[in-house]
Amino acid sequence: MIYGHNPRTGETVGSALPETDRAGVDMVVSAAAAAGAAWRATPAAERAEALEAVADALAAKVDELWQIADSETALGEVRLRGEVARTAGQFRLFAQVIRDGGYLDAIVDHADPSATPPRPDVRRMKQPLAGVVAVFAASNFPFAFSVAGGDTASALAAGCAVVVKAHPGHPNTSEQVARIVRKALPYPDLLGLVQGMQAGADLVQHPSVVAAGFTGSVPGGKAIQGLIDQREVPIPFFGELGSVNPVVVLPSAPVAEVATGFAASLTMGVGQFCTNPGLMFVPAGDELRKALAEAVEGTTGGPMLAERIRDGYLGGLERLGELPVLAEGKAGEGSLAVTPTVFTTDLDSFAAKLPGIGEECFGPASIVVTYREISDLRAVLERLDGSLTATVHATDPSEAGEVAEVLGRKAGRLIWNGWPTGVAVCWAMHHGGPWPASTSAAHTSVGATAIDRWLVPTAYQDWPGELLPEELRDDNPLGVPRRVDGALGR
Repeated sequence: MIYGHNPRTGETVGSALPETDRAGVDMVVSAAAAAGAAWRATPAAERAEALEAVADALAAKVDELWQIADSETALGEVRLRGEVARTAGQFRLFAQVIRDGGYLDAIVDHADPSATPPRPDVRRMKQPLAGVVAVFAASNFPFAFSVAGGDTASALAAGCAVVVKAHPGHPNTSEQVARIVRKALPYPDLLGLVQGMQAGADLVQHPSVVAAGFTGSVPGGKAIQGLIDQREVPIPFFGELGSVNPVVVLPSAPVAEVATGFAASLTMGVGQFCTNPGLMFVPAGDELRKALAEAVEGTTGGPMLAERIRDGYLGGLERLGELPVLAEGKAGEGSLAVTPTVFTTDLDSFAAKLPGIGEECFGPASIVVTYREISDLRAVLERLDGSLTATVHATDPSEAGEVAEVLGRKAGRLIWNGWPTGVAVCWAMHHGGPWPASTSAAHTSVGATAIDRWLVPTAYQDWPGELLPEELRDDNPLGVPRRVDGALGR
């Protein structure tokens, strides 16, 4: 049986939930696949209405949802209410995306007999994957990256059915969210839910599963990829894994603002964000280091989401323990409470310990690395692994040229005078990056283009007009954006 646990007390909470056995996984996936066939044939306008119905249903249940989630995560009312709102907002965004139609990348090239060689009539657009998308829920976002998270919302928008493997850190929250979403969908079996580690393995190896999405650790991502590699038919795997999110503070940056912003970003959600600032490069000298220390010493940690996550954080601190400690906050209350900790070293010493020292320590920990000249940074930045984000703090943009060029190849999102925690759900967002930040740097798990992961292109050559999808017919009855004979328009 699977139990939720209160991170504040360690006590079990909610109902005991059975693990899903292999027969149960097959039943859930098969039902989702059957519902998915009807869903793929549903017009985009109707799918958009269904997504908005899900958003409304989640928002209407926020008073109930945040309390269940808080009992299993200790993330608090304010954070969890905001996360439910974000989750509903993701569904509304994807309703806009599919109404717009641009995500289809519709292209029409009319026949041209005078071309060399002669060109046939070719029309192309993206279609939903024909099958079930497997989604592995995240620990640190019980709503926005879990059962009704961005992977689920984008896959449903694309026209796919989804089966989610619930995270053991919030099993009761997962069950309740799934019930709410199913009730709002025209085909309830479009969203399936399974519980248990073995269920996750059975899910990703099920022959009706055609793609998988994951948010978690590097070891977890590698384990799922290993299971996929054993399949007779391979499938794409879109994983968001580990990221240290380097921050480069240049000499012109304001000391006080950097110090307070860093401490707040470092300890937000007890540091349990994939975008936590785990590495910061600062000019040598005492002023900024002193300000950083004072800001961090004024922070308080709290209980982490689960014992396994807490133990992983403590193991990370032990790995970094040979470095001098710049500052520590207070641990806070709870059986799983941890202490915010910031280490420090100089650039040469940091470089000598790469790559090991550059690995993510998931939680409120960071390394402050001092440098003497901006020109010294390039060689070290080049050696960093990929990250979801990279940040530059400066008031003089001319200082940042060389640094920005390197960071632009190391991260999927570049931030100027801000902090990486907090990922806006919008059309332009990219939440991905080079390995190990993600398994596919070309794709994002947040924002409108997250839908691309669950689509594949189909080209129609000299196809009868009455058999073409409406989006590719000459009269374009749906008015979707298209490129016709090389020119963009509707």
